[in-house]
Amino acid sequence: MGSPPSASLKQNNLIFLVFIVILFFCSMPDKANLCSNQSSVNPSAVPYKSSSNISSLETLQLDGYFSFDHIDYAAKDFGNRYHFLPLAVLHPKSVSDISNTIKHIFKMGSTSKLTVAARGHSHSLQGQAQAHQGIVINMESLQGPEMQIHTGELPYVDASGGDLWINILHETLKYGLAPKSWTDYLHLTVGGTLSNAGISGQAFKHGPQINNIYQLEVVTGKGEVVTCTEKQNAELFYGVLGGLGQFGIITRARISLEPAPKMVKWIRVLYDEFSKFSSDQERLISSKDSFDYIEGLVIINRTGLLNNWRSSFNPKDPLQASRFISEGKTLYCLEIAKYFSPDESDIMNQKTESLLSELSYISSTLFLSEVSYVEFLDRVHLSEINLRSKGLWEIPHPWMNLLIPRTKIIEFAQEVFGNILTGNSNGPILIYPVNKSKWNNRTSLITPDEETFYQVAFLSSAMPSSTGRDGLFHILAQNQRILDFCSKAGLGAKQYMPHYSTQEEWQAHFGLQWEVFVKRKSTYDPMAILAPGQRIFRRKYLSHDAGHL
Repeated sequence: MGSPPSASLKQNNLIFLVFIVILFFCSMPDKANLCSNQSSVNPSAVPYKSSSNISSLETLQLDGYFSFDHIDYAAKDFGNRYHFLPLAVLHPKSVSDISNTIKHIFKMGSTSKLTVAARGHSHSLQGQAQAHQGIVINMESLQGPEMQIHTGELPYVDASGGDLWINILHETLKYGLAPKSWTDYLHLTVGGTLSNAGISGQAFKHGPQINNIYQLEVVTGKGEVVTCTEKQNAELFYGVLGGLGQFGIITRARISLEPAPKMVKWIRVLYDEFSKFSSDQERLISSKDSFDYIEGLVIINRTGLLNNWRSSFNPKDPLQASRFISEGKTLYCLEIAKYFSPDESDIMNQKTESLLSELSYISSTLFLSEVSYVEFLDRVHLSEINLRSKGLWEIPHPWMNLLIPRTKIIEFAQEVFGNILTGNSNGPILIYPVNKSKWNNRTSLITPDEETFYQVAFLSSAMPSSTGRDGLFHILAQNQRILDFCSKAGLGAKQYMPHYSTQEEWQAHFGLQWEVFVKRKSTYDPMAILAPGQRIFRRKYLSHDAGHL
């Protein structure tokens, strides 16, 4: 056993080492240029685990625990396109578990390649909450102070970063209160949506969710636990909001509340001209006493559209609605809602009729419904249950979200809905305007340089193994055509929940805010430990020169 290894064994070991190195670089998120351009990335097929890193982590004194085996789930997300296997999953029971873990990695310095990603309800689209051979933190296991609700003059709720918005809704309703701004889907974590923005049909009125936060508790990339507000540690406060997880992990948030309504008047109408549709949307978001929720949908070549609506809505004119033909048309659906309490229904109906009388929709397509506030806000969950029952939830979701300046939306619609998207769509297409005056420009979120801009969301689902129009390759190519058009036409569009392959693209995305973003990174996460799945910074020391990251 003491004899030296043979030459052939040395050669085999060398070949194996070269293979591992090639595999490693081809599976790194920020090394896409070294590998073929794939629509799906799956380096978890050959897991590699560093025993020294595992031993190092096992020395930590934690309230929770690490998992090193059977952690494939942490390499999956809702997008179902990127699969980067971590070294370990941390199940924290306290904020100190998160702090101690990050502090431990930070102290290891540049000798360690370990990174950390916070994972909420796994609704990321492109591996943003994954950490290749790093540590994924299961935020939903975080325990701490229970949700605390303050009912004073400025009501708020203190919630964990791992709490789901649906649970916050149910808890705050016990006090007759609720958050002001939502996302369309509520089974998401607080930390997850606040790291992006949190946008829905209330954003024109209250701004996104990141505009409705009083205070945060954050664990930085140095492992420091920091409480921050707009006046205390303000740079971290605004940096973390919309900061894509780059500066810290949100472990607690103080969320603004308002008196909660009990009922919702839910309305849908159709347009066959985009100019009338967008004009009405813009009028509504500018009105002082408008609806409480305003969104829109693009519907392409949908057969029996109004008949499908009848399961949830009632037509104002059943006879005329039955004669309406949606097949072969591109239609625009205005979806609006008015909140009310049962004893205010008469006043609400008068206001609703007055607002509707000023709109230019197709009269035969007016559909109405009255539902509870909870039923309205949690409406997408019913679709989830249905899709899961059919095995259509855990499939690739090559979603793309864009923010388009108001002055360019007609040009955008003509090209995208007239020329690029033909035949039908592979999922809902949301489109609605918001007022920038309701958005705080000190956060990390990047928006177009106009007072009013549109959120346009292409929420496509790709059928596994399909090579047709509903396949992943076709949808990705279609998305790229839209991005190429926006770029060549100089629309000034910005991606929401952005995804880029190179730092040059990220720099172009942030524009003049890039230097601020880099400075915040060097201050709060100088070793680039956090959120590697965003593919913005590489895991090494960041110099103060933004050109040498």
